Amino acid sequence: MEQLTKLFGLSRQAWYAAARRREKKCFEQDLILGEVRRIRRQIPGIGTAKLHDLMKDFVRGHQIKLGRDKLHKLLKDNNLLSQRKDRRVRTTNSEHCYYKYPNRAKNLIPKGSNTLWVADMTYIPLGSNFVYLSVILDAYSRKIVGWHLDKTMQAQGSVQALDMALLSRTNPSQPLVHHSDRGVQYCSWKYVNRLRNENVAISMTESGDPNENAMAERVFRTLKDDFRLRGFLSFSAASTSIERAIHAYNNLRPHASIGYLTPNQAHRRPGPLPLKWYPYKKVRFGNIQYGAHFQQTG
Repeated sequence: MEQLTKLFGLSRQAWYAAARRREKKCFEQDLILGEVRRIRRQIPGIGTAKLHDLMKDFVRGHQIKLGRDKLHKLLKDNNLLSQRKDRRVRTTNSEHCYYKYPNRAKNLIPKGSNTLWVADMTYIPLGSNFVYLSVILDAYSRKIVGWHLDKTMQAQGSVQALDMALLSRTNPSQPLVHHSDRGVQYCSWKYVNRLRNENVAISMTESGDPNENAMAERVFRTLKDDFRLRGFLSFSAASTSIERAIHAYNNLRPHASIGYLTPNQAHRRPGPLPLKWYPYKKVRFGNIQYGAHFQQTG
């Protein structure tokens, strides 16, 4: 060994020190990769930046120095980078001959349940295809008052979600605004006539900006992320999981924007809520002078 170390111009002590450093590095990498795999079992699609944040306590406890770039390189070398497939499905077709209604919800502040509903549709992966979830949300309480899962994007699914919502109304004579995008499902004669027959005012987005229907977009993100509605093998499995998720959403999950009440609690509660309601354009363009004006406090 002494002759070998001299061949490389190193002392025996330096050789062993280098060997210990390599051994320590391999051991640390194994620890890091083991923790990455553990986190990925719970959150399969998590990216490098969030992984690095989640692992702060872990690496600190093991006295490991790990920067984000170093973690990225380690994941890349071990084929563990998150592969994201941007597989989007267009659910809004506003290029149709039906009448498009103006936006009546732009500056509307809901002061009670069943005064403003927002409606939208999203897709859920089902094997190599998709199914389509229609939802109607009460803007005051954040409660999902109507929903339907369908195998097509036709208006029938949205109409069935609307029927469920209308059946839940306790005071049909109370003024109600229904807000949606300009998709053909919501502009169809069947859907519009159903709203007219119930004396519900109709409001629609005026552009392709998703911020005009941001609350509906947000509830889909919550359902997909918090309740793992990301993909199913059968329609019945998807329907069962979505039903359970919506029940948990309405009855178990507290919302910070309504004082950490659940949507069902907020829906039944009379009087003002600590509801943070900001018109989409004020938020988008950062016009903070409207912040206090558009907030209700209990």
